[in-house]
Amino acid sequence: MRYLPLSDANRRDMLSTIGVANVDELFRDLPKAALAKAQITLPNSASEMEVERALGAMAAKNLNCGQGPSFLGAGNYRHHTPASADYIIQRGEFLTAYTPYQPEIAQGTLQAIYEFQTQVALITGMEVANASMYDGATACAEAVAMACRVTKRTKAIVSGGVHPHYRDVTATTMKFLECEVELLAPDPMAVEDLLGRIAPDIACVVVQTPGFFGHLKDHTDLANACHAVGALLVVCVTEPVSLGLITPPGRMGADIVVGEGQSLAGPMSFGGPGVGLFATREKFIRQMPGRLAGETTDEDDRRGWVLTLSTREQHIRREKATSNICTNSGLIALAFSVHMTLLGEAGFTRLAQLNHAMAVTLADKIEKLPGVKLIPNAFFNEFAVQLPKAAEGVVEALAQKKILGGVPASRFYPTFPELKNVLLLSATETNTVGDIDTLVAALKEVLS
Repeated sequence: MRYLPLSDANRRDMLSTIGVANVDELFRDLPKAALAKAQITLPNSASEMEVERALGAMAAKNLNCGQGPSFLGAGNYRHHTPASADYIIQRGEFLTAYTPYQPEIAQGTLQAIYEFQTQVALITGMEVANASMYDGATACAEAVAMACRVTKRTKAIVSGGVHPHYRDVTATTMKFLECEVELLAPDPMAVEDLLGRIAPDIACVVVQTPGFFGHLKDHTDLANACHAVGALLVVCVTEPVSLGLITPPGRMGADIVVGEGQSLAGPMSFGGPGVGLFATREKFIRQMPGRLAGETTDEDDRRGWVLTLSTREQHIRREKATSNICTNSGLIALAFSVHMTLLGEAGFTRLAQLNHAMAVTLADKIEKLPGVKLIPNAFFNEFAVQLPKAAEGVVEALAQKKILGGVPASRFYPTFPELKNVLLLSATETNTVGDIDTLVAALKEVLS
């Protein structure tokens, strides 16, 4: 159906009412240079077939993960998503569902949220999880805001191993909440001294495991140091599959765990949509942002679910709100939960083992290439290497060979010349040994 709500007569009436002769006059106060940049030359009309042909040709310029070996990561990982997950989230009961304010007619949605919360709490080793945030980056920002409320302090330290997007969103958000955020320099070698920065005036320290450059770390000592001065430890997890194998952040002493669940919810999809994971200790539950689905019983003592601890201030008095994210990524959270349910505990662990094994195979073969140095660390399914030439050029050359050969660190940190040759490589269960051999052979040719 065409959406043309206004006729020419409607437009003339509106323009006449506000006293302008034409639409162009509405923009007369804008600089001419800005208007010139805004000019877009488009054909006046085209048939549906012509449009499909043109857009198809444009789309064909992209190289997607299904067209060749892919080793992309850097916070967005490719995993196999069961077909049943896609089928379930497209059922009308879920696909068209909205905010479940009325529990009597939204029991299915509320139970799905409750199961999601339970799964997130279990894999992170925490006591309670919310119904999800927009994505991992906003969850990180909300965690810092929460830490400031809990400690009544206004300073946060963010590790150089935290994903750059998380760092940027957190710094931008906290600027308007009058919290000082210290962003440490990117840390590809995992040598930063966080323990030496702990002070009585900080609200929290934010770290990530596996880190942006792949490093796995035990943050137990850091958690103890934070707690000794009354600060909180926030741990980010951009690859949730890692929680099937590594020590959960909760067992390291984390006070808040945040992350991105997209990789278990569906395809990479050029970066989204995401689903932010957020878990914490029960003693902080009243400061937790977002919403929470809880279990209850009705007047007939039947099991049921409701939204709980969702304050009205988040909807009508924003200046007093715990958080202004008063919704959740319900459909993506459901896909995450369906996938986790299908895997089960043993399947989740097995999936993590497959990822790690494939990454180890990749690392073993990559580091044998002349001039390529594996940046030393313990890793899960992603690691960084130092190339003998600029990583961006290498990646472009590999793309010409239909290989998505990782992500250059310089795309995230263009002003750090020491990262120019650093390449992030990720391997998951979707890769094969043949894929790895293809990458290694092509990389050897490109670097020669």
